[in-house]
Amino acid sequence: MQYLALIYSAPENEPKYGTPEFGAMMAGYNAFTAMLKETGAFVSGDGLKPVTTATSVRVKDGKVETMDGPFAETKEHLGGYYLMEVPDLDTAIKYAAQIPTAGYGTVELRPIMIW
Repeated sequence: MQYLALIYSAPENEPKYGTPEFGAMMAGYNAFTAMLKETGAFVSGDGLKPVTTATSVRVKDGKVETMDGPFAETKEHLGGYYLMEVPDLDTAIKYAAQIPTAGYGTVELRPIMIW
């Protein structure tokens, strides 16, 4: 079964770029990605550019509307994702708990509906 792990955090809680804490976080992400690949659970995963680069799109009455930024105002921003192939939700939870941002943010797990 595939699960999408959506990684959210508040920017003020993230380790700052260039600090030892940031380096440790990135090392944790590298180790986590390697573990997923070694176990065969890795399907894909990447970080996202900041919410300031986002564009939201809607169609109303046949007219395309765009807005700068994310659709919803939230404290935590979507910063990246992993798509994992795992046997069950318990395994997805076990892996999601190892994502470095889970220690100061939130990892939302969503099962994928394969059509």
